[in-house]
Amino acid sequence: MALSRRTLLGLAAAVPVSAALTACGGSSGPGKSSGATYWYLNGQPQEGVRAGAVDAFNKAHPDTQIDDTTYQNDAYKTKIKTAIGAGKAPTIIWGWGGGTLRAYAEAGQVEDLTPWFDEHPDVKKGLFPSSFGAATVDGRIYAMPSETVQPIILYYNRKVFDQIGVEPPETWDDIMALVPRFNAKGIAPFALGGQSRWTNMMWLEFLFDRIGGPEVFQAAIEGEKNAWSHPDAIKALTALQDLVKADGFVKGFSSITADSNADQALLYTGRAAMMLHGAWSYGIQQADGGDFVPSGSLGFMNFPAVDGGKGDLSNTVGNPAQYLSISSKASAEEKKVAKEFFATGLLQEEEVKSWIGNGSVPIRLGTEKLLAASDNAEFLQFTYDLASKAKVFVQSWDQALSPTAAETLLDNIVKLFQLSISPQQFASNLNAVTGA
Repeated sequence: MALSRRTLLGLAAAVPVSAALTACGGSSGPGKSSGATYWYLNGQPQEGVRAGAVDAFNKAHPDTQIDDTTYQNDAYKTKIKTAIGAGKAPTIIWGWGGGTLRAYAEAGQVEDLTPWFDEHPDVKKGLFPSSFGAATVDGRIYAMPSETVQPIILYYNRKVFDQIGVEPPETWDDIMALVPRFNAKGIAPFALGGQSRWTNMMWLEFLFDRIGGPEVFQAAIEGEKNAWSHPDAIKALTALQDLVKADGFVKGFSSITADSNADQALLYTGRAAMMLHGAWSYGIQQADGGDFVPSGSLGFMNFPAVDGGKGDLSNTVGNPAQYLSISSKASAEEKKVAKEFFATGLLQEEEVKSWIGNGSVPIRLGTEKLLAASDNAEFLQFTYDLASKAKVFVQSWDQALSPTAAETLLDNIVKLFQLSISPQQFASNLNAVTGA
């Protein structure tokens, strides 16, 4: 099959992604058994690294191929839930771990990998210990941590800051003081792909932490009654709406999607001064932003302090890793191929180098020398330190919560940003789905 998934995606730009991808597989040709199926996210530069690992595995295993299909982030979240619910999941399920994985595990939809890890202790020993929390449900491991650590980072355009003559914010009050300075010059203070919802959520994750400490959200995860009505939660929700009311975000943010990378473009073209986004954003700006990254114009920092807040400034939020599970409905042969891929196909030397090359920190231990030698050494060291020295690394809320609670969360976050509900209404709507 000469038409690779990457070529097909290029040709199918105008076709709805799900339609384009029904025929878009990997490299198992006639006469080869397709040993396993694997769905994951598209979008460069990450897609190329994932595809490269599959291609290398298939080359080394000519008789048992992995057939891969890619989806856009938002479409994938719907598609994978539907497929798993219908018993039609791919062999290898790409995901974020946490609450969604717990739901799959409790429903018996994914394989318990604990015995496999016991038989392959070297695999576990080679990965960041912090990556296993979101892979674990009631003491059992249901997913293989993979890829990279992705804390959420506050990016800023140094050129724009120099042009206005201002310094990066050290506190929340600094952020609020910068907003009118940028707006006066016709520059959006913050880029935001608000239609994707999870992009808005990152703001609340940090405000909850910086104002109330990690205990406030932890109480919600643990099902504590009225956890979202905690005074520090209301303070955080109010602070966010203050930023919206002050025109802190680009006009029309509710109709910008993260999948389009339009939010990234606002930052590197200087139409926005700052953006709160994942560590993967660096690679996108490096790939798409021309000389923006090479010229040193991209600044990055951890989220600033909130005066009087209880959260430790080293705390971060985001994705401790990405997670691959095996469908319990897969055949014995498919499961065998998937486990071989986990043992010998993931985070091998070439893949590790590719992640580092696009500005990402792989979750494999012992990469410090490679990170230091990279063109992106400054950013990689920053990310590595942020992730490894965080007192608390809070998993992205929509992944930490159950799928039902996460959907309610995301819907209410949109309303909160659109100022159509108050902080108190937001809290009571969330208490209804997480409170015991």
